[in-house]
Amino acid sequence: MNSSFFGDMLQSIAERGRALIDRTRDRRGGAEQRSTGLVALCEELLSTRGEASGVALARELLSQYAELTTGPRIAFFEALASGFGPDRDLLNAAVKTWQSSPTEETAAKLHRASEPRRLELFRRLNLAPNGTTALVRMREQLLDALDHREDLEIIDDDFLHLFSSWFNRGFLILRRIDWSTPARILEKIIRYEAVHEIRDWNDLRMRIDSPGRRCYAFFHPALVDEPLIFVEVALTRGIPDKIDAILSANGQPVDLDRATSAVFYSISNCQMGLTGVSFGHFLIKQVVEEVQREMPRLSTFVTLSPAPGFAEWLKRERANEASAMISDEDRVALAVLDRPGWWRDEESAEAAREPLLRAAAAYFLRARTARGLPRDPVARFHLGNGARLERLNYLADISPRALAQSHGLMVNYLYDLDDIEKNHEAYAQQQAIIAAGAVNRLARAPARELTPVSD
Repeated sequence: MNSSFFGDMLQSIAERGRALIDRTRDRRGGAEQRSTGLVALCEELLSTRGEASGVALARELLSQYAELTTGPRIAFFEALASGFGPDRDLLNAAVKTWQSSPTEETAAKLHRASEPRRLELFRRLNLAPNGTTALVRMREQLLDALDHREDLEIIDDDFLHLFSSWFNRGFLILRRIDWSTPARILEKIIRYEAVHEIRDWNDLRMRIDSPGRRCYAFFHPALVDEPLIFVEVALTRGIPDKIDAILSANGQPVDLDRATSAVFYSISNCQMGLTGVSFGHFLIKQVVEEVQREMPRLSTFVTLSPAPGFAEWLKRERANEASAMISDEDRVALAVLDRPGWWRDEESAEAAREPLLRAAAAYFLRARTARGLPRDPVARFHLGNGARLERLNYLADISPRALAQSHGLMVNYLYDLDDIEKNHEAYAQQQAIIAAGAVNRLARAPARELTPVSD
């Protein structure tokens, strides 16, 4: 109700402001022509003082931006990068003032003068009805452009600076998703599921409304009915080593009185425009608290996670005869992976088991990026949140997608409530990977000194 009320109020302000702008432009004569382009509208928005006219201008600018095709959109980003940085005259004056009198006051003025005008522009655009949604979409399109235009990264830095404040944990709302959730949100859960495709409405209902299943999502008041991130949870007896038992519609529901584990088997980020804004740590900790409040007997909180980069990494290591990650014997044994349908043949699958698990342990514990971080993106997520690399599961997911990405491998990351903070600090400060003894033993095959490989 509140979101609707404020949305209607902004619409009303925008309409009144639009009329005011039109009357003012009529009096100014040629000013309308100077405001036809998006860049001119940006300048006009930054120079306006009235709130009503500012809201109207912001809405008009975002409306025109939404109609741009790729080429004009890139040109608009170029203008933001080159023409909406700090005011150099103000900045130079502030620097000189601070140098001659380095006080708290002059330092504050220097800080304000160094701020890019883009930041204030984005703040004013955010005043438009649905402005936050439009800006998140704008950053999503900017991220697409960054694949070929690194010179536009300066704009992305500004977006990330603002979004990290706007989507601060204090503003987020955790909601349980169940069959009573509005259909428009359930449709988005189906669309945004990024790990295990939701086949249809029956599949969705099994995942969110069965006795042993839960789903939770974070929402933001400014993005009405738009989940930011959601996690699917299965309540089980013991730690699962295969995904089929969780996803299968024919699976036997667990007796909740006997459940010992909460398994996070799918975590999906919904808004690409919020990439880099961290929600996972807060989401997992709060979901643990919610589930434990409902079922105090649960003692184990663990994931069953994909390993999306493993197969590609292993392909390169197998092709590299000088690889320090896999032995010559394991390289020969892993040739079985090249046979179509190898996992269906019991003899082939058994021959590949131990070599593949040893290679996986090397991948997770020793393969690093140029920045010294684990190569696997899912590992970075969970280790950064304080989890422990608990177990590697062979042929845990034999779907075509999982076989292509990881040869069917899945991973359990354990969230030990007593060790989360300690593990997080070890990872954040030293890039230490906390792993169970069984995983460490798999990776102890002799190897030459390793050097980081590029991202």
